[in-house]
Amino acid sequence: MLYHLLYPLHGDFSFLYVFRFITFRTIYAAITALVICFWLGPWLIARLSRLQIGQSIRKLGPESHFKKEGTPTMGGTLILLAIVLPTLLWADLTNFYVWLCLFVTLGFGAVGFVDDYLKVKRRNSDGLKARKKMGWMLLIGFCASLALYSYPMFDSTLSIPFFKELRPDLGILYIPFAMLVMIGASNAVNLTDGLDGLAIGPMIIASGAYLIFAYLAGHARLSEYLQITSVPGAGELAVICGAMAGAGLGFLWFNSYPAQVFMGDVGSLSLGGALGTIAVVTKHEILLVIVGGIFVMEALSVIVQVASFRLFGKRVFRMAPIHHHYELKGWPEPKIIVRFWIISIILALVALSTLKLR
Repeated sequence: MLYHLLYPLHGDFSFLYVFRFITFRTIYAAITALVICFWLGPWLIARLSRLQIGQSIRKLGPESHFKKEGTPTMGGTLILLAIVLPTLLWADLTNFYVWLCLFVTLGFGAVGFVDDYLKVKRRNSDGLKARKKMGWMLLIGFCASLALYSYPMFDSTLSIPFFKELRPDLGILYIPFAMLVMIGASNAVNLTDGLDGLAIGPMIIASGAYLIFAYLAGHARLSEYLQITSVPGAGELAVICGAMAGAGLGFLWFNSYPAQVFMGDVGSLSLGGALGTIAVVTKHEILLVIVGGIFVMEALSVIVQVASFRLFGKRVFRMAPIHHHYELKGWPEPKIIVRFWIISIILALVALSTLKLR
């Protein structure tokens, strides 16, 4: 909005020319998101407490979590607000990719909101039925992937890290592939959201990494120099990544151990969906496995645990997702959280290094 209102006036006021630069608008999208969280966070937490919108804890979970019963949840609504408003203020709203990302973010956020609402209403951890939840996510993912595949300026090739010439064209199979990335990322972030600040920390780091990927993919000269797939218009997603990072930092202020508020599914599903969509648009889908390695590890631990128990009647981990395994081994919660953050930083740096290792 500000871009459309102020940039056209740069002929009369030369200092407004700065609105042309994605870097400038990305920085201020992050700052705006941070300010929104700091401004509205205390009010939202107080409001959620008055309405008794508290977290329900699974009785099969670690005993240390029982004391968290009743902590305000659905704080992801603050994250969503702190992403959407700065994006509308600072992004180029004629950009197709911006609206596509907002569609997935808000769509998955709506599914998460209903899931959280039902948990609060029923006073237990049973929210939206898995079949309905996945059905809505598949529908949203399909619509977004079809729109992306049909967009004239987008191609269906797949970028393979470390190989500059290897770019297979998936054709129409790119639609289910893109759906897998979006929904897989969304659910992986959701599974990671089990300790105070555990999910939002790696999310901030991943947002920062994809901010760089988006900017480079949308920059014709830099993408040519680095020999990565050029995606005209994808640079505008850096503004959303900046808003995500700023919103994540602002939310972490209240979500750090011991948490004053939980993000709930409304936050985790929307953040994961946004990250998956940005990965698909920027043609760095496979690198999401590295950048979001913590999320992948958490999801795989659940898959391995379930498969092992059903096939062999044995558990690989003391409890899944894997962060609970380390809790039951006696690791203090803050130690698990910070160590997972450190791993996320290392993985993001490894992913960024692939830009030159081709």
